[in-house]
Amino acid sequence: MHSGVMAGTEFGQAVRAWRDRVSPEAAGLPSGARRRAAGLRREELALLAGISVDYVTRLEQGRAANPSDQVVEALARALRLSSTEREHLFHVAGLVPPGSGTVPVHITPGVHRMLDRLAGTPVAVSDAAWTLLLANPLYTALMGERHGKERNAVWRTFLGSGSRVRHTPEARRALEATQVAELRAAASRYPADRRLRSLIAELRARSERFAVLWDRGAMARHEVSCKTVDHPRVGTVTLDCDVLGVAGSGLRIIVHTAEPGTEDAERLALLAGLGTRALVG
Repeated sequence: MHSGVMAGTEFGQAVRAWRDRVSPEAAGLPSGARRRAAGLRREELALLAGISVDYVTRLEQGRAANPSDQVVEALARALRLSSTEREHLFHVAGLVPPGSGTVPVHITPGVHRMLDRLAGTPVAVSDAAWTLLLANPLYTALMGERHGKERNAVWRTFLGSGSRVRHTPEARRALEATQVAELRAAASRYPADRRLRSLIAELRARSERFAVLWDRGAMARHEVSCKTVDHPRVGTVTLDCDVLGVAGSGLRIIVHTAEPGTEDAERLALLAGLGTRALVG
């Protein structure tokens, strides 16, 4: 019990120290006025990590032990830790950092900074299994908030509520084949990832269409495409969608852009001007 308290205290001290180090601007948040400290507030860290303020408080004070690997990963991402710092946070949490056989989810500070500088462009980052890891405010305003299993694009396509993107029947079939093929490639590349295996098992069990494509060994790859988004506030927006790979990580950066001078560009600018609070959902 004593060692657990000590580990919890060390974990909390690390989180607090790194929270003090990260400015709101560096985390993509407005700085506001009358801040007593330059770093993130607890409620800001909780928002970025997707956990409660109370839980952040208990972790920092050593009153919550044994955080899950998902919580540690979310905190490492929100705090913009380097690879070495992330490993340390896992170790003081009493966990083993994910190894080479699992899907990488660490986002480097450079990728974070790139998203910060593209504030006027909808940009998101997913892992090799197409689970959304990070999105800038304009991407969230465009596509809506995604929680739980809905954060995985393949699960959302075959079992979830879908998305705001409009698909013709032909485009839908191509999307399904591409997602199954890329999930198969991820499973081959990261054979030790239990969450990925669980995702595939659920999809095969609950989606006949996925099972058929999986058993056929569907082969396809992602191509540059246009997406037509039916947005509840600004109407229909057609955007170019480019997917960029991050070397050595399997991460995918999804970028949506509109041709300058078009109605689509005007609607995207309107969406950016409206802000995100009332638009998400």
